[in-house]
Amino acid sequence: MATLEDKLLGEKLEYYCSSSEGEDNGDDGDDEQAARGSKGTAGGSGLTINTDPNAAPPGGFRQQGSTNTGPKGVVQDWQRFKQLEAERREETERQRLALAKKLSMTTATSAEDEERKRQEELDAEFAELMSEDFLQQYQKQRMAEMLRQTGHHQQFGKVLQLGTHGEFLSCVEQENKHTTIIIHIYERTQSACATLNGCLDTLASEYPSIKFAKICSSVAGMSRDFRTKGLPALLVYKAQALIGNFVRLTDDLSDDFFASDVESFLIEHGIIVDKALYN
Repeated sequence: MATLEDKLLGEKLEYYCSSSEGEDNGDDGDDEQAARGSKGTAGGSGLTINTDPNAAPPGGFRQQGSTNTGPKGVVQDWQRFKQLEAERREETERQRLALAKKLSMTTATSAEDEERKRQEELDAEFAELMSEDFLQQYQKQRMAEMLRQTGHHQQFGKVLQLGTHGEFLSCVEQENKHTTIIIHIYERTQSACATLNGCLDTLASEYPSIKFAKICSSVAGMSRDFRTKGLPALLVYKAQALIGNFVRLTDDLSDDFFASDVESFLIEHGIIVDKALYN
């Protein structure tokens, strides 16, 4: 009966390769007989010898070796390593860019919120400044500055009586170009003219920077027809130019009027500026 050692030796002999061609040819018969004898004996004893070189050893483990053991394999491994390294760099760069974009969006959003809050605060302050009281005060200040700049610091305060035609011309031609001159042409016998003279006396004290004057129609050389149909009349001059010519004012003011009515009429036609804006 073959021993275990003989069986193992028989397995080794099956995979034994001789370097001698003569010995290989001469021992072919003996090797085949020995192998058949060993296999038969093993079959008879209930033991099976696995001759698959890729089979796992009896302990259940099989040693695996790298297939890239030559120079070409080393080169391929290096190329694969560099490829993986490049892919990792690209992925890291993509992640970095994504993070930077996210942070940039967050920063931009915060900046926009701060800008919106600042704009809301400015709007609230502007709305408070643009109140009616503030606007009126600002208009008064600006109007006072404009009057000072245009030479309206000169004060009159009363209605001047012009007794001759020469005085009429001097009143207009020798005055500062920024001064507004309002001349009433009146007739002593007309009640509306007397009423207007009283109104102008009031307005002259309220608007001292405006030059008010009056002249009788006969002294000014007006015709009888004009004295009958055109009075009371107001002539308005500035820089020696006639800027307003209002005849028969009773058509606009009626026969019964007051200083406030005359004031509103002159403001409406742009002759004077409301004193409430700069007083």
